[in-house]
Amino acid sequence: MPHTSLYLSPTLRQIEARHRDEPLMLRAGAAAAAWAAELAGERNLPILVLAGLGNNGGDAFEAAGLLRQRFFDVRVVFTGDTSHLPKDAAEAHQRFIAAGGSTLENIPAETRWSLIIDGLFGIGLTRAPENTYAEWIATANQLAERDHCPLLALDCPSGLNADTGQVLGNPICASHTLTFISAKPGLLTADGPDLCGKIRVAKLELTPEANHPADGHQLSSADFSAFLKPRRLNSHKGSFGTAGILGGASSMVGAALLTGRAALKLGCGKVYVGLLEQPSPSVDFLQIELMLRRPGSLLQSSLSALAVGPGLGVSLEASELLESAISLDQPLVLDADALNLIASEGNLQVALASRSNPAILTPHPAEAARLLDCSATEVQADRIAAAQEIAERYRCHVALKGCGTVIAAVNREFWINSTGNPGMATAGMGDVLTGLVVALLAQGWPALNALLAGVHLHGTASDRLVANGIGPIGLTAGEVIDAARQIFNEWVVTEKA
Repeated sequence: MPHTSLYLSPTLRQIEARHRDEPLMLRAGAAAAAWAAELAGERNLPILVLAGLGNNGGDAFEAAGLLRQRFFDVRVVFTGDTSHLPKDAAEAHQRFIAAGGSTLENIPAETRWSLIIDGLFGIGLTRAPENTYAEWIATANQLAERDHCPLLALDCPSGLNADTGQVLGNPICASHTLTFISAKPGLLTADGPDLCGKIRVAKLELTPEANHPADGHQLSSADFSAFLKPRRLNSHKGSFGTAGILGGASSMVGAALLTGRAALKLGCGKVYVGLLEQPSPSVDFLQIELMLRRPGSLLQSSLSALAVGPGLGVSLEASELLESAISLDQPLVLDADALNLIASEGNLQVALASRSNPAILTPHPAEAARLLDCSATEVQADRIAAAQEIAERYRCHVALKGCGTVIAAVNREFWINSTGNPGMATAGMGDVLTGLVVALLAQGWPALNALLAGVHLHGTASDRLVANGIGPIGLTAGEVIDAARQIFNEWVVTEKA
């Protein structure tokens, strides 16, 4: 699978300017008309096209004209002064009218539709649609539901910020989105996946990577495939590392055990789990291969990688153990209460940022907000910026969990993961992710690659379970572990072939 580049709006403007002499709007219209014809099918009902006053409206006029040439009944709704249209959009409008097309000022109330096309705002929107446009968006959503017809958004559903995935007002709820030149980050994270439906990229015959480095990447196995290697026959348990898990305070032992089970089943040679609860269990009867230890003993063990946080609590003992863990040289994953302690204690922040090897942090939005001393709403308003700020402030690699998990490296490079589903919104899922990542670290993977692979595998395993009828409702974290093991082995076999 090739790497998928993501571009933010400012870079896309530069790309468009560089290719201003090429017929980009004609190409966009042709791509939109082709998919629209496919979606409309043979329902023998009109197609509704909503055209705005920007270049997105120009794309809509081009598509409408080409659909008319294919003998579709097309009704274009447009309002405003055509003299305000950008040059290319104005020419598209003129071509549409010259070919016999016409526009309506309002959406016909009683007409039934085979397809609705949203060409109102695209990626240029920075505030909530108002007045007539807000009414059209609400009506389009209602009509698509009423008529059970597809709703195709051009470039980006109107009312969605293409850079952040933040909703602006009441947005278009598209069943399909045709985005131009490249995928956009906001389509893949926060509210984007709920509003975009099925996404296609029409590159418009451009290769932007030739002159513009990608702003980010859509995570795929290509980002870590170089490390998917089969095991040598001449191996032993010491060949695959020893992972340590520190956590499991009173009433939260299960979190640490989930992490340990995930690490074991993703291939660690040995897994030690240090539990804070006292008296602590001496064996995990559901995974007797795990070796349970006291926390102090764990930190003095010879470990290949260490994870701290699942069920850790925020006691003085937990804080002191975390400080000791941060001071060690081993690859380190921090989650859950380890993050909450760091957010509240300046000495831990200094120690973390001073590590010679960057640690890995895996916060959910509330934990990220504590790390940034802001609100979770602010984090969710720009998830990419939040992940990058944490990475820079704490000198760590970061996975900001949620819909479209954002991974930010220490150097602010970012990825968005598109695997996973709502079934993962349940207790223990983060503990399993921590186990997957620490397992790869223990087996010698570089920190950033281990994080990328762990996040992608975590979501892929959950998707496999749902595809097999297990969830999403009622999916549990423990069920993901065996699915992750199966998929990881499949990946290794595929790379070997």
